[in-house]
Amino acid sequence: MNSVILRELCNGCGVCAKTCSEVFMMDLQGKAIVKVTTVLQDVEKKCLEAANQCPTKAIEVYRKGKRI
Repeated sequence: MNSVILRELCNGCGVCAKTCSEVFMMDLQGKAIVKVTTVLQDVEKKCLEAANQCPTKAIEVYRKGKRI
């Protein structure tokens, strides 16, 4: 699984970094970034939760090249 932040949609609320700090963090401009190229299996659930909680739907999650 991997995740992508659509920076043009990110409002910098930080919910993703709070929900899944293993995958997301905030950059110096206050926007979310993805810290890892592959989401480890033990944090997949948290990553999906972060994507679902994003108020602007700026997080896309993919498994084997297909958006989930």
